[in-house]
Amino acid sequence: MQAVILAAGHGTRMEELTQAIPKPMLDVAGKPLLEYKFEALPGDIDEVVIVVGYLAHVIKGHFGSRYNDKRIVYVEQKEMNGTAGALWSAQSVLHDRFLVMMGDDIYTQEDVSACIADGDVWRLLVQETPELHRAGSIQLDENVLIADIIEGDKSREKGLASTNMYLLDTRIFSCPLVPKQPDSLEFGLPQTVVQGAKKLGIRFEPVFTDKWIQITSPKDLVKAVEILQKAKK
Repeated sequence: MQAVILAAGHGTRMEELTQAIPKPMLDVAGKPLLEYKFEALPGDIDEVVIVVGYLAHVIKGHFGSRYNDKRIVYVEQKEMNGTAGALWSAQSVLHDRFLVMMGDDIYTQEDVSACIADGDVWRLLVQETPELHRAGSIQLDENVLIADIIEGDKSREKGLASTNMYLLDTRIFSCPLVPKQPDSLEFGLPQTVVQGAKKLGIRFEPVFTDKWIQITSPKDLVKAVEILQKAKK
């Protein structure tokens, strides 16, 4: 099985830290953020496709063509046209079911295994958070399936957040790309997956967690170290 890691972005909220290295290579407790993604991948995943862009040579130089028993394939996102655009950059090398992960956030192997469990469905890892101002808000229907993902409302209320880790398959590429906002030049993966699941009649299931670590600002790096150290005790 394949995993796709989206690692092409600049990391604008980390501007002062990403002049010489891309955001997924920022250090957390002695290793780059991207390495935590590899550590979270179970044995079922034998190939990792990394979508690169900004300072791609740094990522390639560090990881090379293998990580332990997993092959690594690099794909360049030539146009910074959103997270769906990033996934579409890898379309030619993907087959069957695959996992999609962000290059900066930290996930656990337990959650990855739950997402890739058998089933002719799409899945998204979700987590209840005290504030939703930095994450997509998950809307569930009466069957506890994902009906919508609302981004950009900057709500400070508690809610169910998207972690942006998906289980998808190649049927997604038969769906039209959906802009993040009506006037946006970027295509959003959440918006595209929601509309694609409805169009194709695919169950879009939530997988619940409390172990996702979101990394969007420099202070999140410090918080991540504290969480990881606490988890080891």
